[in-house]
Amino acid sequence: MGYRFSLVLSREISEEESAILQEAGPASAVFGTDSLPTNAQVTVTKMDFDVTESPSLAEAIESALEAVKKVPELSVPGLTVPAQPAHAPEEGAASDPGVVVGTVVTDESASEAAPQETAAKADGSKPAAKKPRAARKAPAKKAAEEDKKQVEAGVAAE
Repeated sequence: MGYRFSLVLSREISEEESAILQEAGPASAVFGTDSLPTNAQVTVTKMDFDVTESPSLAEAIESALEAVKKVPELSVPGLTVPAQPAHAPEEGAASDPGVVVGTVVTDESASEAAPQETAAKADGSKPAAKKPRAARKAPAKKAAEEDKKQVEAGVAAE
């Protein structure tokens, strides 16, 4: 299974243009008739691909777009890329996709680490505690209330 995507061309193409596209682009192109995404009344050609010979989806799409450039007055107003299946890992990658590079922790090494953690806590040190949020904002709120009282007192004095 390869990389799947579809190109919607700007117009219907002739048999001659179809041959040019098949020569220049990925061989897996299947041509069909569709409507323009922005105007359903305009009939256009749609190219569906299932490219197996390309190393990446991006390269497969670029190859198809380059083929379209070979036909005069033809463009691509629409590209559809459905969800792609997972591919085989590249050379040098882990054979199990769930394995991440790193070290394996065994039960023995986990139990050795536990005494170190308790020893660090046994020395009595604790991380600094943060003040509650309300306690930090109280002085600012109190100052705002005092300013408001002074303004009200000034208005009452006049």
